[in-house]
Amino acid sequence: MIPHRPILSSLTLGLLGIAQVSATALTAMLGANERSCYYADVDGVGEKVGFYFAVQSGGNFEIDYVVMDPEDKVILEGVGEKQGDYIFTANQVGEYSFCFENEAYTSDKLLDFDIMVESEPRRVLSAQQQPLKEHTSSLEESTYKISGLLSSITRTQKYFHTRHHRNYSTVLSTQSRIFWFTILECVIIVAMSLIQIWILKTFFSRSGR
Repeated sequence: MIPHRPILSSLTLGLLGIAQVSATALTAMLGANERSCYYADVDGVGEKVGFYFAVQSGGNFEIDYVVMDPEDKVILEGVGEKQGDYIFTANQVGEYSFCFENEAYTSDKLLDFDIMVESEPRRVLSAQQQPLKEHTSSLEESTYKISGLLSSITRTQKYFHTRHHRNYSTVLSTQSRIFWFTILECVIIVAMSLIQIWILKTFFSRSGR
């Protein structure tokens, strides 16, 4: 019979073996003709770095971006992108930069973005804990499945969040256009009425003479 203490310690090691994740979720307003950069530290070679962004409102929802390593070497870049979701492996230790550029556009942009640094430490089992490897492996597999499902739910929520903001921005833009079109229509109707009155007045004045 296996004592309870090794089981507990093995389960603890299994939980500690789960990927440690540090993430930053931000919402930022980027003005017209502006550039904004954010930074994330990577402590070890081989760590996974996740980068997600989506333009919520402003213009045609386009933005330029560039991701660089500690030596300012370009890893990812894009022009006129509406959103992106990338994962890459860090080959160097240091500070990675994530920059958004709105210099080519004249409208302010509302951005949602996540920067995630994930490390996966390995479990080291002693000889006494080797028989419990199958149990911890099953636990880890179940945990990774749950983590994958949660990631899928998070991505779906981000998608609907982005769609909501873009649709709301489109509605506001349409309302503004309708309002100014109505004002212009009223001005044209008033101008046409005044012109007709002036024409009739001029016609009858000439007829009287």
